[in-house]
Amino acid sequence: MDEIQTKQNRLSQFLDRHHLDGVILWQRNNFAWITGGCDNHVVNATPVGFAAIYATRDSRTCLTTTIEAPRFRQEELVGRGIDVVDFPWWDRAASQKIVRDLIGSKKVATDSDELGMGLPSLPGDFAELRWSLLPDEIARYRDGAKRAAMAMEKACRQLKPGMTEFEAAGLLDHCIRDIGGKPTVNLIAADERAQKFRHAIPTATKIKKHVMLVICSDVAGLIANLTRWVHFGPLSDELKKKQQAIANIDTAANLLTRPGRTLGEIFKDIQAAYARENWPDQWKLHHQGGSTGYAGREVVATPDSAVKVVDNQAFAWNPSIVGAKCEDTVLLTNGRHEVLTAHSKDWPAITGRFNDETLARADILVL
Repeated sequence: MDEIQTKQNRLSQFLDRHHLDGVILWQRNNFAWITGGCDNHVVNATPVGFAAIYATRDSRTCLTTTIEAPRFRQEELVGRGIDVVDFPWWDRAASQKIVRDLIGSKKVATDSDELGMGLPSLPGDFAELRWSLLPDEIARYRDGAKRAAMAMEKACRQLKPGMTEFEAAGLLDHCIRDIGGKPTVNLIAADERAQKFRHAIPTATKIKKHVMLVICSDVAGLIANLTRWVHFGPLSDELKKKQQAIANIDTAANLLTRPGRTLGEIFKDIQAAYARENWPDQWKLHHQGGSTGYAGREVVATPDSAVKVVDNQAFAWNPSIVGAKCEDTVLLTNGRHEVLTAHSKDWPAITGRFNDETLARADILVL
């Protein structure tokens, strides 16, 4: 209840700031945040769920159809102290009336006007309420991210030359599902495709020697982001040098992420790190990541971003150069950098270096 009360306090301040009486939250990340990790999705390919939370300064009510209501009452919201109000899925006018009667004369904004009621859009700074994570959220994040990293390693160790990227993606999906995660991004790039494309969705291409696996795994609404590489046979000196360079760039990005700094300032540091490693223009070929949490990227860093880092915030930087990439989910707390998706002791490690500081990074798994 400490988590819920703190979130209610944040919400109250938000409502005061925008002269609102309440909000209706349909988007999956907002639903997860306000409920302490519950899930309102049915369809994977949409950010909007099939139930909403109507939240005021002192109450939370779930709004959903007669289809979804039984599950939300009996499973999803049990113990949350949230009543469920349902409406007929087949009658929009009746649904609108039920919600209008509930709202009354209150001034309410929504992140998605699913019932076509003409409600004003949620002010854009609402997402900032999610950024500084609370102790219970951090505990859930640690657990989900650790499980995601273990699932990734399990999938990687089952790869074999001749498998297609589709097979690798299916294996990774299975391993993530097996630990209770929901894959929101699954990218696989083998051999020549890993040299060409940063966002390589899986294809029928067969794996020969070198393959990149990328996953974003949702557990309790919090997204664990990580990238791993698998290589069959001895690594070339060129590949070793690239992996060391990218580990150094990633280390600089993470260690220079500190409360009060802007994402634009950190981005410029990342550009300088690329130049130090003699890959000055590679940052132009892919975004470098940014803050994470209830979204794969809450904010993607750009050179002119004035968004400031806050304490208890998670980041997923993902620097890359041709044929090499580094990515983990890292939590910033009290000036410390905790790699939530850290590789296990059985996974090869590489030491990333920035000035006199180091950070253990995941190396390429050689099979």
